[in-house]
Amino acid sequence: MNWSGWLNTFFTAPARQSGPDAIGHRIAEHLVFCGEALFWSALLAVPLGLLIGYTGRGVFAVTALTGVARALPTLGLVTLAVLLAGVGDTAVLVPLIALAAPPLLVAAAEGVRGTDPDVRDAALGIGLTHAQVLRQVCLPAALPTLLAGLRTATVQTIATATVAAYVGLGGLGRYVVDGLATRDYPATVGGALLVVLLAVAAQLLFALLIRLARPPGARTGRSDRSPKEST
Repeated sequence: MNWSGWLNTFFTAPARQSGPDAIGHRIAEHLVFCGEALFWSALLAVPLGLLIGYTGRGVFAVTALTGVARALPTLGLVTLAVLLAGVGDTAVLVPLIALAAPPLLVAAAEGVRGTDPDVRDAALGIGLTHAQVLRQVCLPAALPTLLAGLRTATVQTIATATVAAYVGLGGLGRYVVDGLATRDYPATVGGALLVVLLAVAAQLLFALLIRLARPPGARTGRSDRSPKEST
């Protein structure tokens, strides 16, 4: 059977229309895992990244941490989490947070570090506190970079959340893992395709958000200066 036949078999199967193995149900489970992981990752990494970027302290540690986190084996973390906490959401959230937090940490730090120093000094000069400068000046300027980091974290999380199926949990990984175990190739191919489509949809959504977060002049690629001023 060819790929198109497998996909047709997968998407038209009655079990994919309703019930616990329905496509909509599995997508919802997948998104819940991703949403929880991204929430906790942002809660942990973004404030720390903003502080590091503003003070300039700990940048080397952030870079080293990012490299270490990328080298961690996801399935190894899942296995360790199962041994320590048992089968449950924690076994999936631990590796997903370890994967999603570093891009957010780096993006927050680099976004704040990219703020114009003269603008920061001017804000301090008019009486703003450091916390106000960080919140009112640096954070808006860092938003496009922060969204880019969130896009990376989201796409990686969507792809990696399939590991939930290895510990008996739900999500789109159930199609892939169960399909391979039972040689149900339509389910394997269909599940993999759904993961890819979900990741592409996230890419497109964040591309739009990043574009909207940029200043109007940056969106069009044109300078705010008139032609006479540029000459």
